[in-house]
Amino acid sequence: CQSVGILPSISVKVNELTQDEFNTVRGLTSPSKAANNRPKDPALFVKSGKKGRKSIDSIPDSTEFNAQSSNGGIETTQNKKRKKKRETESYFRVIVRDNGCGMEHEAIPNLLGRVLSGSKYGVRQTRGKFGLGAKMALIWSKKSTNAPIRIKTAHMKNPGEVGSHFSMCVLDIDIYKNCPKVLEHKSEFNDEKWIGTEVELLIAGNWTTYKARIVSYLQQLAIITPYAELELTYQNFTEPQRDMRIQYDRRSEQMPPPAREVKHHPSSVNNILVQQLLERTSHDTLEKFLCKDLAAVSPALSKRLIAELGSGFHDDMSPSELNDKKVTKLVQLLRKVELFKAPDGSCLSPLGEYNLNLGIRKVLEPDLVATAREKPSAYEGNPFIVEAAVSIGGKDVKEGITVVRFANRIPLLFEAGADVATRVAQSKIRWTNYKIDHKRDRIGVFVSIVSTKIPFKGTGKEYIGQCILFFHFRLQISLYFSLFHVR
Repeated sequence: CQSVGILPSISVKVNELTQDEFNTVRGLTSPSKAANNRPKDPALFVKSGKKGRKSIDSIPDSTEFNAQSSNGGIETTQNKKRKKKRETESYFRVIVRDNGCGMEHEAIPNLLGRVLSGSKYGVRQTRGKFGLGAKMALIWSKKSTNAPIRIKTAHMKNPGEVGSHFSMCVLDIDIYKNCPKVLEHKSEFNDEKWIGTEVELLIAGNWTTYKARIVSYLQQLAIITPYAELELTYQNFTEPQRDMRIQYDRRSEQMPPPAREVKHHPSSVNNILVQQLLERTSHDTLEKFLCKDLAAVSPALSKRLIAELGSGFHDDMSPSELNDKKVTKLVQLLRKVELFKAPDGSCLSPLGEYNLNLGIRKVLEPDLVATAREKPSAYEGNPFIVEAAVSIGGKDVKEGITVVRFANRIPLLFEAGADVATRVAQSKIRWTNYKIDHKRDRIGVFVSIVSTKIPFKGTGKEYIGQCILFFHFRLQISLYFSLFHVR
């Protein structure tokens, strides 16, 4: 949406299915036969106790067995009340719909059905952490239900230009070959002039266990995207009393400017990246390669770098002449030199203090909110910006300090205790200097970091370690600026 200047509108529908409903959807049983789906060997489904296996007479009949299997385990007798035991895992139909720019018809299978290991030849801030969201949804659907996903999308090539057709695709994935399996792929006339993407999938999971996480994620997403309309609908056809609907209306019409792609800073490169840049370059000399394919390298500085590299290097040598050893020597030099200008911050797209303030007020309705934003800085050659906010009071905010973290405008839900933002807020801020009781007052601390490369700790990419002192210091400054406005 941001790339084409459209204010985003996203809806998520979750329909919980019983096993019979799931089987009907998958074509495993028909509705007429589901009622007579009595097992061939009922004794397999009777648990033996200490006194031995239950008698066959206690095995439920076809109607009772079907109700028991579909409702997660119900004991039915004439003299006892029914006792319900919920299944640990259920089936769900999930439909996600947005109003973004969509996908091109020919590109759909590879975009969603192939896990790519690409490289970035330019650098800019991107949303998300892995770039595998839709692919992982397809893989989870494959793993848990073996069901393909259904995609409906209408592509917008240019802002304001609505395509005459939309695409329908039923897609599976060959996990071993890492390639898409297209079951259906067609184009239909777009009478409604609709744009966007709709993805439908069947998965297995546990709503009761993860409901709180999903609601929390949506709430935090509403804070960090106040310019978006978000809606979550959950339906349970067998237990309608469990239905729920959450909606966050748009509060702002001011979207962050889109991130601009810039060249790699010399301090941020590694051996693999330089090797790829050398193979891709259109320049015929090493001097031009350094000047044109990397940022912050002038012609004069390029000559000084080549001279520092010593024998085996000269200005007019071809980039293709650099072998692995020479690439390693070049990378070591680039990462040590201190004369490079700071990285360009135009490749970042922070939310902005205005939107952060609006998002917090929209969702939490606090008594007081103060925000602050740091100037662009760099860590290991990667530019970053820290935005922070402190709120006092608000609905559903517990006593003490609650830290809400975002990385490239994506909520981070897990491993909060190990994150540098939590450690700074709890142990490095003198709250009493601002007449705030950090144990009794309801304090919200919001930290948003945007960067071309977030320095996550661990493979889960859920927190930034407190050992990174540079971020530690920047966060402290941002929070103190916020508290200055509170006082």
